[in-house]
Amino acid sequence: MKLLIQKYVIYIALTAIYIALTAILVIAVGCDDSSSPTSSPPVSRIQSIPATAVKMSPSSDSIPPILYSDEFQDPIPLGDGINTAGAEDSPFILPDGNTMYFFFTPDGNIPVEKQLFDSVTGIWSSTKVNGEWTEAQRIVLQNNGELSLDGAECIVGDQMWFASARQGNRRNIDIWIAKFKNGKWADWKNAGELLNVQYEVGELHVTLDGSEMYFHTQRAGGKGDYDIWITRLVDGKWQTPENVSEVNTIDMDGWPCISPDGQELWLTRPYMGTSAIYRAKKVNGKWSEPELILSQFAGEPTLDSHGNLYFVHHFFKDNKMIEADIYVAYRK
Repeated sequence: MKLLIQKYVIYIALTAIYIALTAILVIAVGCDDSSSPTSSPPVSRIQSIPATAVKMSPSSDSIPPILYSDEFQDPIPLGDGINTAGAEDSPFILPDGNTMYFFFTPDGNIPVEKQLFDSVTGIWSSTKVNGEWTEAQRIVLQNNGELSLDGAECIVGDQMWFASARQGNRRNIDIWIAKFKNGKWADWKNAGELLNVQYEVGELHVTLDGSEMYFHTQRAGGKGDYDIWITRLVDGKWQTPENVSEVNTIDMDGWPCISPDGQELWLTRPYMGTSAIYRAKKVNGKWSEPELILSQFAGEPTLDSHGNLYFVHHFFKDNKMIEADIYVAYRK
């Protein structure tokens, strides 16, 4: 039972764009404009969700997230502008706490090749107005008539780093960069061979000043499965990655997030058979041993400048994922 749950945790936590990548690329090469998402009538997120989908809530959750820290209030799901009966994942909150980016797919259990053509799977964003999250809007990061699956976003200033499965990649999934210009994201480009091939960068977080990139990877020299590494930007070039040995274990350590003040390193790793969120603090220039903050299908933390903790929670029943929502644990 425990091993089966771990299998599902690993499968889900990698997010939908990390599934069946070979199938994605084969379909992308063979498709034409008539089958592309941009050739179909626009579909809203709600319209795209299967009629049989079940919207979960804390009251119907048999395996709710467990909070271990008295620094935070009990976690609660965000509003309807963000959460649906589909799967919301990979959250990223801007420092002011008023803009949320996240990955959405209407059904996390369908084959990824169907997500490729559904016109809605990808990165979305919502803004907070008068304390309420507005209806999320799709972030388009591909040319009209071309296919891609994008997610695992990180925004620093006017630059977005994101993972993408698309034609022209150096790997099945590469890191890409886009610029915010004239009110929209544009000028996307591959982050290059240094990061994608030589450094094997996976899901990442760039510090607020843009000088350091923390990322997870299975590159050689780590302690076990996924490890967290750091590369620093010096004279415009990302330097050879260093293993952040203080926080890594022989288990899967990944999905790093650095708090806006640079004093906390947050990560996801297994605990008691499901994904959990840990935090390390910077003490005399070194990271402390990570402490458990949240468990039970909680992962991919992101923080605003007030220290509020946002994360994804996956709802499971009978070893099957029902849906996923974005939660927040407000700092006391």
